[in-house]
Amino acid sequence: MAATAKIVDETADLAGYMRGLGEGARVAARELSRSGTAARNRALTASAEAIQAGRAELLAANRRDLDAGRDLESALADRLELTEARIEAMALGLEEIAALPDPVGEVTDVRSRPTGIQVGRMRVPLGVVGIIYESRPNVTADAGGLCLKAGNAVILRGGSEAIHSNRAIAACVRAGLAEAGLPADAVQVVETTDRRAVGELLRLDEFVDVIVPRGGKGLIERVMTESRIPVIKHLDGICHVFIDERADPEKAVRVAYNAKTQRYGTCCTMETLLVDRAIAPEVLPPLAERYLEAGVELRGCPATMQLVGGGCEAATPEDWDTEYLAPILAIRVVDGLDEAMDHIATHGSAHTDSIVTEDHSRAQRFLREVDSSSVMVNASTRFADGFEYGLGAEIGISTDKLHARGPVGLEGLTSQKFIVLGDGHIRQ
Repeated sequence: MAATAKIVDETADLAGYMRGLGEGARVAARELSRSGTAARNRALTASAEAIQAGRAELLAANRRDLDAGRDLESALADRLELTEARIEAMALGLEEIAALPDPVGEVTDVRSRPTGIQVGRMRVPLGVVGIIYESRPNVTADAGGLCLKAGNAVILRGGSEAIHSNRAIAACVRAGLAEAGLPADAVQVVETTDRRAVGELLRLDEFVDVIVPRGGKGLIERVMTESRIPVIKHLDGICHVFIDERADPEKAVRVAYNAKTQRYGTCCTMETLLVDRAIAPEVLPPLAERYLEAGVELRGCPATMQLVGGGCEAATPEDWDTEYLAPILAIRVVDGLDEAMDHIATHGSAHTDSIVTEDHSRAQRFLREVDSSSVMVNASTRFADGFEYGLGAEIGISTDKLHARGPVGLEGLTSQKFIVLGDGHIRQ
């Protein structure tokens, strides 16, 4: 693997190299479309076995990346590091994907037409998926496994800081493919650290059917600007919890506290809390006390500051439009459900929004009218995750409205085609 990477890094024909990956992936995708569930599951379990057996090699490759990245910020270095526990989690993740129901080939909605034909839908792979990601080497196994289970070939372009780790993990997955008699090119890692490779991948619309970027806002903005290929993505996670005047106060405090503090750096963490003016004096002081004890910095509107006291700074207009990914929370007191939904429509990112209320009709309005990929009632926004939704795993979250929306699991990595069953039928 390393020798190949050296040749790639030194060649001037980067476009040719990337085209070769695309051609190989397209051929592999056709072979995968003929494979059965058992073969793909065997590839996944064999990949997990190879990861377990190759722990020493994986840790050594990761150490090379960590040594080369001594100047990385601590958070980035933490995401980059492979530990025994993280290697175990990768292997278990592949086994869990193998145990999931196979969506490929599922036939639904079969109906008989007056002409005598039967019309239905069959779930099929997307074909070739390109995934561009940063830092986390485990994505190589997770994304490769999900794409494989759904019958797709995948081209993986990880961050240059994780190149040795990604190659080593991909080698384990390719060993699993070989064990199952499936094409090695079903899972390929871009083995050059040349940043131009991303641009070349985004132009491979002849071979790649969809691009999935997983990383920071800068990466996703670049992909959105340059890609000739459809993209499954979300740009921001500006998530809201609205505490309605008819909320149960204890339930409201529990949900709003968890939505912010369960984990700060995720895209489904609450960034703005909206509170109905009628209930604000009852729920905001105890909530603010708990947030401050947890080290959360509060930024509020004038009404919030008056209720909370000295522990809250004045919010700026930019705070309503900021994804902090940090222990910082914007709080606004609003006059009712309509003003809350107007705020979400103006400042939200169509990711995840939740209402806390005991009023069924208001809950139903919120579900219908808030135009986000996940809308919740009396639940923390932190549930917006493929595993929590019962998808087994996710390759990302989409805030788009076409094809996939919300957490994207196996079904989101497939499409549907119409099938028609007849017996010599002709159209009159």
